[in-house]
Amino acid sequence: MKRTMILLLLLLPGVSVRARSQTRDSLLVVFWNVENFFDYRSENKPQYWTKGRFYCKCDAVAKTLLRIADRYGRLPDAVGFAEVENAFVLRQLCSATALRKLDYAIVHYDSPDHRGIDCALLCRRSTLPLRDSAPKHVPDSAGGILATRDILLAEFDSLAILVNHHPSQLGGKDDRRRTAFSRMEALADSLRAAGGERILSMGDFNEERWGKRDAPGTIKYNGGWEKIDGGFAYGFSRVREEVFADPLLLERDAAFGGTKPRRTFVGPRYRGGVSDHFPVVFVLYF
Repeated sequence: MKRTMILLLLLLPGVSVRARSQTRDSLLVVFWNVENFFDYRSENKPQYWTKGRFYCKCDAVAKTLLRIADRYGRLPDAVGFAEVENAFVLRQLCSATALRKLDYAIVHYDSPDHRGIDCALLCRRSTLPLRDSAPKHVPDSAGGILATRDILLAEFDSLAILVNHHPSQLGGKDDRRRTAFSRMEALADSLRAAGGERILSMGDFNEERWGKRDAPGTIKYNGGWEKIDGGFAYGFSRVREEVFADPLLLERDAAFGGTKPRRTFVGPRYRGGVSDHFPVVFVLYF
C-alpha cells in the first residue's frame, strides 16, 4: 500500500499541470455508487467492517479518482457519491488519502433512509466553488417524507448538480422509484424556470432510463450488464458520458463468465474491492 500511495502522489503534479494548461471550456464530473461505505465506528456497520478495511476502501476510492484524472488529463471538478453513511466517511476520504493534497469541499446531509446511507458531493474550491446546497426530500402520497435517500442539490455559478439514489428494485418498490424520479424532474424544471443555465442530474436510478444503448453497463446482475447509473444534462453544448470500467475495479466472474465489478464484501466474505457499481464520468462542454 505504501508503494501505491507514493506512486499516486507522484501522479499529482502531472495531473495539475495538464489541468492548468487546458482552457476552461468544460467540466469533468464523476458519479459513483460506492456500495455500503459505512463508518467503521457506526452501529449500522456490518460486524466484519473493521477500521483497517474502512481505510483500505478510502484509499481505493481515492486511487480510482486519481486514475480518472490521469485518463482525462485533469482532476474531477465534482464527484457525486451514493451509499455514503455520514460526513466522517467523507472527511476521512479527503484527509487520510492522497486526496488530502487537493482542495475538495464536502457537501453532505443526513437523509431519512432506513439503512442510514446518503448522497454526497465533493467539489473543488479552485475550479467549482459552492454557492449553496440543500437536501431535497422525496414526498410520499400522504404528504410526508419517504424513508429513502434525499436528492442532494448543489448550486454553483451558472450550474446546478442534483445527486440521486432512487429506491431499490428489491421488494416491489416501483412506485417509490417513480415518485423519486418525478421529484427529480420537478426539481430540474424548477431550476430551469428560475433561470438556471446548466443542470446535471446524475445518480443511481436503480433502473435503465436511457433506452436502447451500445454503451457498457454499470452493474452486473445474474450474468447480465445493466446501466442503472448515469445522468441527464441540460444547457450544455455537448455532453460526453462514459462508464469507467477500470481493470483495477474488476475481477473474474466465476459463475457467469467474463468479468464483474470487484466488491468490498460478498455476504460476510471480504473481497477487497470497492463497489458492485462502476463510476460514470461526464465531460460537460459549455
